[in-house]
Amino acid sequence: MKAGTALNTRLDHRNPLVFDTHELGRRPGAMQKLFREIAAPADLGLAGVIGVPEGAPLKLKLRLEAVMEGVLVTGTARASAVGECVRCLESVERELKADFQEMFSYPDADDRTRSKAEPADDAEDDEDTLFLEDGLFDLEPVLRDVVVLALPLQPVCREDCLGLCPDCGLSLNDDPDHHHDAVDIRWAALQGLVTDQGVEKDNMSGTASDGVQGAAEKQEK
Repeated sequence: MKAGTALNTRLDHRNPLVFDTHELGRRPGAMQKLFREIAAPADLGLAGVIGVPEGAPLKLKLRLEAVMEGVLVTGTARASAVGECVRCLESVERELKADFQEMFSYPDADDRTRSKAEPADDAEDDEDTLFLEDGLFDLEPVLRDVVVLALPLQPVCREDCLGLCPDCGLSLNDDPDHHHDAVDIRWAALQGLVTDQGVEKDNMSGTASDGVQGAAEKQEK
């Protein structure tokens, strides 16, 4: 999230992923614990691979700590993620646990409380800084990042999944001994040639037999 974007965006306190820090206050050392269960937002996870279904229960456990620069948020998100096994394409379900920690800075924080850095570093740091807005912070961008990192990039239904037969698509988990007789492509053309020659010989034999039979019939007449 860009610093400028954070300051210009109006947060909605009715959003379940927006949290209010007014009760915490700004006295350094103050702490507040929060527990919240919400419906998961859309597209939470790895698109087309695995993720938390929209509307599924998402449990959040947060600890808010007031510091000089802002509010330090430490938390854990828990949910059930569903996806597709990359080997056999069967459904996969995983229990998700994602831990995170993020600083939300006060927009009017005194620069003297921040570490001194080169101008270029300051600009780069501002790009990654998340700000409080009227005492509110939006956890959704942070949550999306940590959920993606916590999910497997290549989910499998089980570690020893055998996958699908590359020839017919049969699940090898159902029939581990399933196989197809392999034909060496170097002999395929020769095999066809032998078959064609066999048919040609049969035709020639049939023609010769017909000629002999016809000659015998003429002699009898």
